[in-house]
Amino acid sequence: MKFGGTSVGKPQRMKEVAQLINADKETKIVVLSALSGTTNALVEISNVLANGDRYAAQEKINALEAHYRSFVNELLSKDAVLQKASKLLSEHFEFLNIILKISFSEALNKDILAQGELLSTKLFSLYLEEIEVEHRLIPALDFMSLDNQDEPQVGTIKVKLSQILQKHKEVPVFITQGYITRNAKGEVDNLKRGGSDYSASLIAAAVNANYCEIWTDIDGMHNNDPRVVKTTRPIEQLSFEEAAELAYFGAKILHPASIWPAQFYNVPVKLLNTMDPSAKGTLITEHAGSTGVKAVAAKDNITALKIKSSRMLLAYGFLRKVFEVFEKYRTSIDMITTSEVAVSVTIDSDIYLKEITRELEAYGTVEVDTNQTIVSIVGNEITETKDVMLKLFASINQIPVRMVSYGGSRHNISLLIPRNYKEQTLQVLNKGLFDLE
Repeated sequence: MKFGGTSVGKPQRMKEVAQLINADKETKIVVLSALSGTTNALVEISNVLANGDRYAAQEKINALEAHYRSFVNELLSKDAVLQKASKLLSEHFEFLNIILKISFSEALNKDILAQGELLSTKLFSLYLEEIEVEHRLIPALDFMSLDNQDEPQVGTIKVKLSQILQKHKEVPVFITQGYITRNAKGEVDNLKRGGSDYSASLIAAAVNANYCEIWTDIDGMHNNDPRVVKTTRPIEQLSFEEAAELAYFGAKILHPASIWPAQFYNVPVKLLNTMDPSAKGTLITEHAGSTGVKAVAAKDNITALKIKSSRMLLAYGFLRKVFEVFEKYRTSIDMITTSEVAVSVTIDSDIYLKEITRELEAYGTVEVDTNQTIVSIVGNEITETKDVMLKLFASINQIPVRMVSYGGSRHNISLLIPRNYKEQTLQVLNKGLFDLE
């Protein structure tokens, strides 16, 4: 069971999470994110420290400590447990104050960012102690690990976690941190933003769990972006492939990387709502449940590159050379279309855009369009579903479409559009594909 920042972000919410995990007698591992807002605050502390502004860092540390002291006083009531919590906060904020006197480094940055999950799990453990729920707090840093390529070592995680659980066979509830891990050097590291979902999926795979439950503040994956479109509905069932496409192409409820461990080890994933536990949510398994269009998702901050070359037609190996440039700069391609004289690709990271463009110019003229959005229409076997293409293109007849990707997957049709047409596109697709205003 993984609970996100909003699910534990207020004392009352944390108490409700305790009720949820105590609702049945099944053995469970509970993965917690940092309290909402904490990771952002820690990132700010790290940034001002990196810029040498120790005074600003001190102010931010003090503000964060005041927030946690207030949180603890509302969460806990027994004097003995309150004293433990006060001592715990003192230890963690003492560490943050000590770093003001240390030279900033990337390793120190990772230590700073880890504090959020360490605090949320330890405070939750103290609350469970107060209400007398038997449990064990197991540090993620004792079993989560990355290899030299910064990829999780599922086999190692499986062995280490099994050994820990074997020592506590009678314990019904285990609490651990999401997001944080150790890297190949043994240093504290993390699984990047949204990494708590990834942690939960890796842990579920490692212990061969019955389910991996992702608890958030919305009742499952919706058919469209509820922040943009007024009328959306939750999707009851998705296949792993459909969920992976939606997560990768912009559905914020699920971290894209969190699908593959569950899929590889065939652990069903449930997306559930902490604020409304009785809501059905979304079940993700190897079975799609139905065919046809399930959902639309959008991914912003896309850059499109067109490489045009009159020599392309007869030049075998041309695409390989193009791809090698992106591989060299470890930049993944989302979409690709080709014609006789040009190839267009999209990327979601512009860190090495200048270097990539410069090297591609050896093969032809390069055009770059920034501030683009990929809109993906996802569903089981939609490329074979009657009238989908007709409804899709009838809906977007007023939208300037830059690229279309069709046929690469049986579950996805993707469009590249200018970012300023995103809201309009999602709204017309909601009407055209789902008949929802």
